[in-house]
Amino acid sequence: MSHAELLEAIWESVPPGAEPERFALRRDWLLERVRPGQRVLDLGCGEGLFTAALQAHGAHAVGIDVVQEPLRRGRARDAGLDLRLAVLDAPLALDDGSFDVVWAGELVEHLVDVVGWLSEVRRVLPSGGRLLLTTPDHPSRLVRALADDPEAFDAHFDPRADHLRFFTQRTLATLMDDLNFTPATIASDGETLFLEAVRARF
Repeated sequence: MSHAELLEAIWESVPPGAEPERFALRRDWLLERVRPGQRVLDLGCGEGLFTAALQAHGAHAVGIDVVQEPLRRGRARDAGLDLRLAVLDAPLALDDGSFDVVWAGELVEHLVDVVGWLSEVRRVLPSGGRLLLTTPDHPSRLVRALADDPEAFDAHFDPRADHLRFFTQRTLATLMDDLNFTPATIASDGETLFLEAVRARF
């Protein structure tokens, strides 16, 4: 089974209309940082619930995913959304500097090539454009607790799961710095990392 086929199979198992994890909290955080009229790219948009929220907020939102099934569901629910299929592991079919903001909610932990993906994010943002991102937090206290509970450790790091990356505030900040996103503001509520970073000028 290819990576693309695996992602399609995962989505086939997700009930239609299922709300993304911690949706209201992450939606509100996102909308506080987006102004009406801004061009926003929702990467890994799934069924487009964040895309719809951005559009209702007055942003010009485009949702992109590499899986066909959630896009089909999103279009069936709201034909007015701009939802597009991207090719897995290929450059985005978007112009350089074409978005003011890129939103990536709970996506980066699923990626094989994080550096290549961030290079594409940087390309579609102009200098001064912003990346808004959330991902599960893995602070030292969580790692220690998992180490003391073998069953919980095995469940959390199950090799059959679709999480490939596990971030802390420090590793996420280092990644942003390496890819010329600065300054990176990263907060955590103990479960989720909330990042706001600016594409540096060259």
